[in-house]
Amino acid sequence: MVGDSLDPEDWDALRAAAHDMLEAALNKMQTASEGRVWTPLPEDIKQSLTTELPREGIGIARTQQAVQALLPYGVGNTHPRFFGWVHGAGTPGGMVADIAAAAMNANLGGRDHGAIYVEDQVVAWVRELFDFPTGSSGLVVSGTSMATVVALKVARDVKLAFANQRGGLGAVELVGYTSVQTHNCVARAFDLLGLGTDALRLIGVDENFEMDIAALKSAIAADKAAGKVPFCIVGTAGSVNVGAIDDLDAIADIAKAEDIWFHIDGAFGASLMLSESMRPRLNGITRADSLAFDFHKWWHVNYAVGFVLIRHGADHLRSFTMQAEYLAGQKRGLAAGGPWATDYGPELSRGFRALKVWTVLKEHGADKLGASINQNCELAQYLGQAVIAAPQLELCAPVALNIVCFAYKSSRADINDEIVMELQMRGIAAPSTTIINGRTVIRVCIANHRTTQADIDLTLAEILNIGLEMSN
Repeated sequence: MVGDSLDPEDWDALRAAAHDMLEAALNKMQTASEGRVWTPLPEDIKQSLTTELPREGIGIARTQQAVQALLPYGVGNTHPRFFGWVHGAGTPGGMVADIAAAAMNANLGGRDHGAIYVEDQVVAWVRELFDFPTGSSGLVVSGTSMATVVALKVARDVKLAFANQRGGLGAVELVGYTSVQTHNCVARAFDLLGLGTDALRLIGVDENFEMDIAALKSAIAADKAAGKVPFCIVGTAGSVNVGAIDDLDAIADIAKAEDIWFHIDGAFGASLMLSESMRPRLNGITRADSLAFDFHKWWHVNYAVGFVLIRHGADHLRSFTMQAEYLAGQKRGLAAGGPWATDYGPELSRGFRALKVWTVLKEHGADKLGASINQNCELAQYLGQAVIAAPQLELCAPVALNIVCFAYKSSRADINDEIVMELQMRGIAAPSTTIINGRTVIRVCIANHRTTQADIDLTLAEILNIGLEMSN
């Protein structure tokens, strides 16, 4: 029956509502640099989001009104003074790409259709950017957390010669190594893969917050002497606290000598490959066995999309291929074109995330993205120097990339927490806090292509003003 379809009875009314929604979304993007950075969700809207399951619909117009009401209450990362965490700012073009992806409603688990070829192109571009060999493989995923799980599963399976896929880990005690500054997605991956977080050795760092290479060697030697089996080393390209980059070349040398898988967490730092001037900071990244990073950070692709790159594609394929009869490929037709994306990861149902990556690169080009990264790093250096010049402030870590960690000098133990919360509540700026050498500090992460020097100056001035208010 026609009445049972979810298509609209009045397409003109849908078009009108869709155009209104598009205008509201474009206005949101066009005015991203204006107004408050973050605004708490009002109580009345919170209450409206606690209703019972709707049994009857309210129609497209009223539904769209409810959606539009949410637009001012995001996390704030489109605003140029959002400095908390490493959230990309997105682009208007990426928003439009999501409309097309939704219209296609494609499942990129496999089969022979246009969206698959777009993702294949993205994989080829990434392979080229990181100078990986022709036989390498890649997969568009939700983010670095999922990319890490995929990469470390392959690393685990390779070390166990894939026998674990049927028999489990058995009595083998696999261990891995990473810096104390590494994102906790690595520990979570160890948990998810059945290795246990106790199997992850957290290696100390030097004065630049980079992995202590001598300590890494000692840890590997101690585990081997104890009968354990080292299977992976995770290097960091851009640590979340301070933006530090481990000595990737030195780690690659150790991994090669010890026959250990070398994985790199490059969630945002791997994006430096887009910049001619910053790329040398990543010496050694092209030697990795696997790499995980996010497009939704410094590539400014709209959330959520990341990537995993694996040097040996055959191992990647063997680690995940487990096809059911109904998914068997064919020589031609819709079931042709294997191996499919589902043969390289845990998901069979996959959205068309690759389209917004493809469109950002087509629209802007890699060089322009690299220039935006350069600008962010230059602004971080500018802020670092301004902090050093301010008697009331103390720089608490080297400015390695785009992150500046500093403290307001005060006898109040909670002063830096309070300054950050007040900045957020007043809508002025949204930095975060972190712990450096046991001390809570203000953390300003500059990862927005809209951020200017004026935004830095305003934020610093307000930090000094609020700190003075709270110290009196």
